[in-house]
Amino acid sequence: MDEVGWLDADEQRVWRRFVDIPIRLGARLDRELQLAHGLSMADYIVLVHLSEAPGRSLRMSELAALLLLSPSGLTRRLDGLVRAGLVERRSCPSDRRGALGALTPKGAARLEEAAPTHVAGVRRYVIDALGADGLRDLGAVLGRIDTALGERDAPCAPTERDAPCAQWGEDPDTSDQPCSRQPLVPEATDTAR
Repeated sequence: MDEVGWLDADEQRVWRRFVDIPIRLGARLDRELQLAHGLSMADYIVLVHLSEAPGRSLRMSELAALLLLSPSGLTRRLDGLVRAGLVERRSCPSDRRGALGALTPKGAARLEEAAPTHVAGVRRYVIDALGADGLRDLGAVLGRIDTALGERDAPCAPTERDAPCAQWGEDPDTSDQPCSRQPLVPEATDTAR
């Protein structure tokens, strides 16, 4: 067995902070969304992904892969959103075997209400705290970590059957291209600009 490259005191301090900060940040953003809108951060992320999808809907397998959830984990995540009327389950019109998660008008309205709260928190705790230079440096650091990690892990690998619904005109050959949208901050609406 190879010798373990144990962390020295400085490396350990930085690593623990690196692990601690996202947990605290996520909890703070979650609490703010819960208090202001009765929406968890995890539910907010689901609504954002659906809002950015063509037709405001995604195959369940595709949504599970984006959220790094198993199919049963996604079912549990969506159950509350469906009960609240924010998301609905539909069959895929181009493939009866496929199921879609779709954003409802009520879900879109809740997301539009909650987005300013979320964006204000992101700006306050991250963007403004870093400043332009810090943001650029963090972007570079995260890019190096992303490169070291390689391909994004997914708990359930999509199959050919899980290709995007043809109804939305998506090209399955480009479905693995990185998304240029902001995954946790929906694009500003015309009324928010």
